[in-house]
Amino acid sequence: MKAIKITPALLTLLLITACVTINIYFPSAKAQQAAEKIVDDILSSGKGGTGQPPKTPPVKSPGKDKDGSASLLHDLYRIAGQGFDFLIPAAEAATPDFNIDTPEIRRLRASMKRRFGSLSGYYRSGAIGFTNNALVAIRDASAVPLKERARLKKLVAAENADRNRLYKAIANANGHPEWEEDVREVFARTWIDRAGSGWWYQKAGGSWTKK
Repeated sequence: MKAIKITPALLTLLLITACVTINIYFPSAKAQQAAEKIVDDILSSGKGGTGQPPKTPPVKSPGKDKDGSASLLHDLYRIAGQGFDFLIPAAEAATPDFNIDTPEIRRLRASMKRRFGSLSGYYRSGAIGFTNNALVAIRDASAVPLKERARLKKLVAAENADRNRLYKAIANANGHPEWEEDVREVFARTWIDRAGSGWWYQKAGGSWTKK
């Protein structure tokens, strides 16, 4: 049988390729629960509105060739893979807790909750609505008396600033800044789901509709 030479470089390559990459997937279900808790707290309305992470494909072992050398490579793949599974349990790495309890998050929630009292009437009148990117926009300025429009613009700007900071803070609190857009998408759905009857929201294409 033709011998195969195992060099340190080849062994390192085998160890790397044999390792199943451990991806920390965005925990959608936990994020949804967190968003519902935060949105319900802010809106204080009491209205009801109301995941498995994708599996990592297994590493394919090479087929057996005529001189039988692939059998040794297969054994090395298997041993290396078992070693990494021992060091990094995949199930634990793929299911992180979802943290929404930091001083910054609590401060932002409190700020938005206080502001809701000033915004609620504008939601009901249709002057403002929830956008499809989890923010608030002035939909119909004519529904607001002229003398109130400057105040409303300031309220909406402050609300959106807090919302943007909230989504970023939640992603950072969980150690994954790259989750910010995922967090935003979850909140976009939740704000709309929790919207009161007669409130306006933006569809995916940008058009407004009344709930």
